[in-house]
This record gives sequence, C-alpha cells and structure tokens, in this order.
Amino acid sequence: MRLADVPGQHSVKEKLTGLVDANRLSHALLFLGKEGAGALQLAIALSQYIVCVNKQSQDACGACPACIKATALSHPDIHFSFPTITRNSGDKPICSDFMTEWRSFIAQTPFGNAYDWLQAIGAENKQGNITAHECEDINRKLQLKSFESGFKVLIQWMPEYLGQSGNKLLKLIEEPPPKTVFVFVAEDESRILPTILSRTQLVKINPLDTPSLEHWLISNQAVPREKARSIAPMAQGNMREAFQILHNADEDWQEHLRQWLNAVLKNGPAAQLKWVEEIAKLGREKQKQFLSYFIHLLSTATRILHTGMPPSSTDIEIDFATRLTKLARTEQIQAMVEELDRSIYHIERNANPKILFMALTIKISHILRDKSLILTH
Repeated sequence: MRLADVPGQHSVKEKLTGLVDANRLSHALLFLGKEGAGALQLAIALSQYIVCVNKQSQDACGACPACIKATALSHPDIHFSFPTITRNSGDKPICSDFMTEWRSFIAQTPFGNAYDWLQAIGAENKQGNITAHECEDINRKLQLKSFESGFKVLIQWMPEYLGQSGNKLLKLIEEPPPKTVFVFVAEDESRILPTILSRTQLVKINPLDTPSLEHWLISNQAVPREKARSIAPMAQGNMREAFQILHNADEDWQEHLRQWLNAVLKNGPAAQLKWVEEIAKLGREKQKQFLSYFIHLLSTATRILHTGMPPSSTDIEIDFATRLTKLARTEQIQAMVEELDRSIYHIERNANPKILFMALTIKISHILRDKSLILTH
C-alpha cells in the first residue's frame, strides 16, 4: 500500500516521509486516530516507504521487489501484531498463526475495526487479546537481523488489547536493535498502558474532512459523484462507515425515516410498535447507519435554518431536510441529534434494539410534539 492509496492525511504523510528521508524517524510511534480515520492504512504505507529501495516523490515506488512484498503483507522485515483468540483449550496463540486471515481482512475490510476483525476470525463472544506469548514472540523476532531491507518494522494494531503483558515489550522499546521501528496503531489512548504511552511519540490521525472523503470515494472506489456527495457527509470522517453505507446503498433510509415520523406524528402507538418491530430486525450496523442518516438530514436542516443555504447534499436530501425545518426549530433539532447520538452509542454496546427504538420513538415524539419541551439528562 502506497501513501497515495491512503485517503487524506496530507500533512501527516509529508511529515513522516520527511523524517524517514532525514533519518530522524522515532523508533517508537503511536498513531492515534478514531475508527475509520485510516491510521492502520497509514502505518502499512509508512512501513512500505521505509523498506522501498526506489522512493519517488515522497512515496514508495510500488514496483520494486520490496514494495511488491509489502503490498502483499508478506515482506519478511514488516511484522504485524493484533488481537487474537484462543481457538482450542491450551493454545498459546501468536499473530503469525493468523496471517492468512489478516491478509484477507486487510484486503476485504481495509477500514474495519476490532469487532470486524474478531468476527472475521470466528471470535463470536470470545474476548480478543494480545497475549504474553505474542509479546515474547515479538521480542524474539525483533532481536533477529533484518532479512532484506536493513530495517525491521513492527505494526501493532489495537495495543488497547495488550493488558499487563505489554510490559514484556518495555525493554525492547527502550533499547531496540538498530534500525527497528515500532508503530502502535490505536483508537483509545485511555486504554493503553501508561508504560507504553510514555515511550512513544504521538502522531494524531484526524478524521477525514468531507471533501477528502468524497474525492477518495470518487477517484479510488469509482463511486458516482452524486452517491459520493450523499455518503461523505453521513460518514463524518469515518471510512469504515462510508464503506458500510456504500455496501448497504440499496436501503431506502428516507422511506424508513418517513414511516417513523408518520408513526410518531400521525399514526399512533400501533404504527410506532410496527415500525420498531421492523427496524429491530435490521443488524446493528444498519441500525447505526439509519440513525447516522437522520443526523445527517438534521444537520442539513440546521444549516438551512441558519444560513438559508444547504451544504453539499443531494437534491432529494435537501428537499427532505427543508421539510424537517417545518417540523422543528434549532433547539429541537439539537435535542434529537443528542438522542440519536446516544442511541448509536448504546447500539454499539449491544443494547436491546426493540427497547432502544421504542424509547427513542417516545423521546422523539415528545421533542416534536411539545415545542417547549427539550429533554435534558
């Protein structure tokens, strides 16, 4: 994966390649970015740049033997570490045992999160971990001489799963062999061992801005411009979310929303219960996308109320958002967005969908029906 293949992050790319070229890159980096920001892809592209033997214009050439192996995630000097599971009683899993699944995951789900990965390896309800045995294997591998490039790179994805076993890596991080680079790729700084944090140089990976995300969908994924204009604002800088929306593009979220609002404002409890039953049948990813779509339309409505000018959206969305401005004023829209955001949070934590959507229906009903009532918590 070349740096050009990673959406956005232009200033971070320029800084990192400059440090590599000047031989000033820290031996221990922490790429910290929210889900879907592309932190893992940036780490993989940086590792390819490090081992490339024919660097060109602040990017890997993509054609030398080192690049070909790095692109296939099979370069002998680029190592990966990530959460794994115990498949059989008594197993001591290490990441090398999961490399076939890892390559497939990166190819098919490039912006997937830890949940996606654990499901891909059949975790079901098992808790993923980066085990003490894995840390010992890392120590062993990085003490060996490099095979081809002169450098050794370890990319550890989701160090939040290390636990106290991460302390086994401290000496190696403090006193690494020459030309050894650690790249930790994380989403939640608060869950990382303080002993790891204090030994790394922080590189913040910001969510993608909407224009960059839209451009990447059009140029790299061949998404039609009109569809990209619709997806990019809803994804809110999260490439994983953009892929989920794209994958479920046939879902008519407007129709779902129209039925819901009609049930809330006109048709009464029976229609509300029927709607909740239907939405509860969707998987949690689709439920999150539906709520994100409603937030997107509400944000568009707010922009119309404040400026009279809609943001970059499709004509159909602008028309729907304009009608929403007739139903609610700014304070009501803000209250609904807060409830929708809170519901997405609970869906991610496996809340019962029927209970959640029925409670949300009642709250939205109160917000819309009583213009003097804004729910507070």
